[in-house]
Amino acid sequence: MLDKQNSGKLFQSAKKVIPGGVNSPVRAFGSVGGTPVFVKSGDGAEIADEDGNKYIDYVMSWGPLILGHCHPQVIEVLEDTIKKGTSFGAPTALEEELARFIVKRIKSIDKLRLVNSGTEATMTAIRLARAYTDRPLIIKLEGCYHGHSDGFLTQAGSGMMTSGMPASPGIPEDITALTIGAPYNSSEAILSIFRKHGEDVAAVIAEPIAANMGVIPPVDGYLQTLRDVTADFDTVLIFDEVISGFRVAFGGAQELYEIEPDLTCFGKIIGGGLPVGAIGGRAEIMDLLAPEGSVYQAGTLSGNPLAVSAGLATLKFLDEKNPYIQLDETTELLEMAMTDNLKEAGIEGIIQRVGSIMTLFFTKNEVRNFDDAKKTDTKLYRKYFHGMLDKGIYLAPSAFEAMFISTAHTTAHIERTIEAQREVFKGI
Repeated sequence: MLDKQNSGKLFQSAKKVIPGGVNSPVRAFGSVGGTPVFVKSGDGAEIADEDGNKYIDYVMSWGPLILGHCHPQVIEVLEDTIKKGTSFGAPTALEEELARFIVKRIKSIDKLRLVNSGTEATMTAIRLARAYTDRPLIIKLEGCYHGHSDGFLTQAGSGMMTSGMPASPGIPEDITALTIGAPYNSSEAILSIFRKHGEDVAAVIAEPIAANMGVIPPVDGYLQTLRDVTADFDTVLIFDEVISGFRVAFGGAQELYEIEPDLTCFGKIIGGGLPVGAIGGRAEIMDLLAPEGSVYQAGTLSGNPLAVSAGLATLKFLDEKNPYIQLDETTELLEMAMTDNLKEAGIEGIIQRVGSIMTLFFTKNEVRNFDDAKKTDTKLYRKYFHGMLDKGIYLAPSAFEAMFISTAHTTAHIERTIEAQREVFKGI
């Protein structure tokens, strides 16, 4: 067992001043039990905690660190930028550069608005869709997580699954009544809803690759169904690419599956590890935003120089070096070896992967939706998680999250991970 004495003390101390001792629920290890790891530093593919333990990191700040911790190019631009000022609450050339960079490379986007988080981006997207269509209803796919704004906390994934809460107190029923849930990967369910409510549906919001109930790829034809039916009813199709954007491919899931949404929400990678979000799409919709239009959205720290410079450095690296083949090969190596480990140990489990994100589900069946994900063996994941943690492998403290592989993960990291898993499976 690892010595986590300092982490334990910090956790107990934090509980006195921070609700639950953490600033985001999944960090509390609620679904896996035990003491949360308090991280002190990160370097490349590894992190170190307050007790001096080192781990190979597969959380990677929940996805944005595609280049690993403290990548030299990102650190260099941050050091240079911070000397000029951290925030101005006024326009900067950096904001225009990042927006132009994304607009130029993502075909579905004519204009882009920077915000501070993925939650702000999705909230803004919904507001825009309702203003554009003058309709009230939103269709949300069960198990997909789009942040914690009121209308989205119905059958949400991620932390909501981890905590076992189907919804959150403090949200009026009048608000959630405007959100219609539909099973992920069910074209028939979507078509049925549109046959009944289509004239009142402002938007369908979807993770094109579900990654907040574990990684669940879209089945063949599903995204095309979303595109076709929303076009037929003049409904806005919103892709939440906060996780998949610039991660599964440079152009995100919409490049991978060749489906163009009307609006796209970004986060994670476009901030290079700093807080950022963005909403982009067709000019006729985006121009409804104030001050061009009357749909209000604002943020004092939106487009702050630090987040934008880190994001630009990351995106430029990805654009110039195109590491996606390397990332895919590294992740595939891990996937194949983990699959072999499962078979060797006689443990029921499957691995679902798209590019450099993947999830190990302890189940014998393919996971295609929220209901399937809920049937997986979370008790076994708990044992697995702690076994891997004790061997220096840091995984998500929830069975319903993704593993994120970065360019900093080497063959040596993969081999250590595979050997650790083999030993853990023997113990299980």
